[in-house]
Amino acid sequence: MLQADFTIQRKDKLNATTYAFTVDCPKLAKESWCGRFVHIRCGEKPLRRPISICEIDKENGTLTLVFEVRGEGTEWLASRNEGDVINILGPLGNGFFPDPEKPAIFVGGGIGCPPMLGAAQDYGENAEAILGFRSEAQVILLDKFESACRRVAVTTDDGSFGTKGFVTDILKERLEALPDAVVYACGPMPMLKNVAALCKAKNVQCYVSLEQRMGCGVGACLVCACKTHDADGEHMRHVCKNGPVFDAREVDFNG
Repeated sequence: MLQADFTIQRKDKLNATTYAFTVDCPKLAKESWCGRFVHIRCGEKPLRRPISICEIDKENGTLTLVFEVRGEGTEWLASRNEGDVINILGPLGNGFFPDPEKPAIFVGGGIGCPPMLGAAQDYGENAEAILGFRSEAQVILLDKFESACRRVAVTTDDGSFGTKGFVTDILKERLEALPDAVVYACGPMPMLKNVAALCKAKNVQCYVSLEQRMGCGVGACLVCACKTHDADGEHMRHVCKNGPVFDAREVDFNG
């Protein structure tokens, strides 16, 4: 874990509320893998903002961080420009470990799509992706997913782009074709709950990255606690420290 100031090398606006920063941070890049996150200090705000790692370029020593403006902290962050310095703590949490021996389907919903890109890139060219958005205006990173994956499907709630419906509609079809696939997912909790339920019904291995509000980011507080269960019974675990990636079978989505 490192805490230091790093320079924004590149800034891209992906849609009306979503930005991508490419950050020059060789030490962070070296210790990162897909599914982990960083904690960014946003001006004078007392709490840092957790941002998922989207892409990792170890050769050039950069991380790509994609975030959506949702409040004063991320609004401050969005006002930073190329050449500006931001204070980052990370990399944090446990990420994905895609298994290249089995077919993989990466499922992302909204701002949960960025970490799925890094996971798909780590997996390799046989990856498939299913991406869900509210409408065409929210679609992000599609060109990069198409470069990384052999097959990409997009759903929108209103049908303005791709297929009208939910990611689980497409996932159900793909699991019929790939019954031995492993599913990796990140997105809103209702989406993850439905993805996990579908995978359980079809006896498919599924890993989910939970999106939770965080305080410290290192497991010292209880802001991001979630209920899990395993052979030993129920447990309260920290999304920041024990996750954000969990085996979907362990997560109590009703807790």
